[in-house]
Formats: sequence, structure tokens, C-alpha cells
Amino acid sequence: MSYSRSFTETHVAQSYGFASSRRPGRTVRTFLQEYQTTMLTLLYTRITELAASPRAVWWLIVVAVAESSVFPLPVDLMLVPMLLANRERAWFLAFVCTTASVVGGLIGWLLGAFLMKHIGMPIAHFYHADQRILNLEAMFRRYGVWIILAKGLTPLPYKFVTLAAGAAHFPLLPFIAASIVTRGARFFLEAALLRAFGEPIRDFIEKRLALVLFGALILIAGGIALIEFL
Repeated sequence: MSYSRSFTETHVAQSYGFASSRRPGRTVRTFLQEYQTTMLTLLYTRITELAASPRAVWWLIVVAVAESSVFPLPVDLMLVPMLLANRERAWFLAFVCTTASVVGGLIGWLLGAFLMKHIGMPIAHFYHADQRILNLEAMFRRYGVWIILAKGLTPLPYKFVTLAAGAAHFPLLPFIAASIVTRGARFFLEAALLRAFGEPIRDFIEKRLALVLFGALILIAGGIALIEFL
């Protein structure tokens, strides 16, 4: 699906002075990309501050719910420092994060199923992921639950998976079950590693964890296929 320059883009550009201070060669798209980058930086700073606040658990719930449907930053940015600061509460924090993320996924599914045109696609357009959502929707219709299991363990933002699942009207109960598996696998593995090894394992989690989880999924899928073959 293609989008022309929308009223929202024009309004944001005018509101932040683009229309009156346009530099040669600077387009509305360039301005909006710079604006989004600035906002992401501010959000990242705020997330790290909230992770150390007295109400961090409540903010973790809010961010985990929002990240699965609309929020641009991964909840791991908040969960990891919280796990490092409270290693004795690692299992509790992983449970809270998993539960909230699944609830957020349910919201994303509902947006995709019933409000895709008015809310879902504008969200996708904001992230320049219009075609990616449409491709995922087609994959859901063909491969079903395997898309949730695969994409839920990869760096692909989970919000795209939830919106596409809803748009494809993928059955809700299998969607919830697969979301629990993928979200739980990620967050509980993070909790286990950080509880056992602390700060030294942080770099591995941030750069390599998704690959480990995806490899585990391949092994599981291969095992199931082998059992069915035998």
C-alpha cells in the first residue's frame, strides 16, 4: 500500500518550523526522519530513567503493553537494567513483562482485525513498514502459527506481527498461546542469563540473544518434522 504526503506529515512539518525554514534539498520526508530520530533518542533516555524509578514495575507494564502494539522501542531496554538492579526478582520481572507483552499483543491483534485501515496502517506507515505488514499478513494466511513463533523470536518488532495477525484474522487462542511461548522464551531467558551472570552477559543479550532464540526455534521445528517423518 502506498501513501501520499498526508495531512499529518504537513501539519507536523509546519508545527516544527519546517515550512518556514526549509533548507535546499531538504524534503518533508527528511525532516520527519530527523524528527523521529530525535523523538526516539528522547524516548530512550526517558525509558532508562523510568527503569530506575520507584514505580519501575508499573512503567515496565505500560511499556511492555505499548511495545507490542504501538510503541517504537523494545521493552528490553527497560527490562535489562531492571533485571541487573534486582537480580533476586528476575523471575517476577520476566513474568510481569511476558504477561504485559501478551496483553499488548492482544491489543495489536484487535487493532489489526477491526481498525486496520484507521489505526493499524497509519502505525505501519509511521514506521515505514506498510509493505512489511502486508507481506506478514499474507504469510499468516499461508503458514499460520509458525509466523508468530519465528517472528516473535527475531529482531522484527513484535507490533508488526500482532497487527498482521489481526488483519489476517488469525485465530485468537492460538495467537495468544504462541505469543506466550515467544515472549516468555525471550524474557525468561534474559532473566535467567542476567540472574546468573549479571552485567558481563549484557552485551551478549543485546547483540546475540535473538539469534540464539531463532536457532532454538529451528531445532524445535526440525525435531517436530523428524518425529512426524518417522
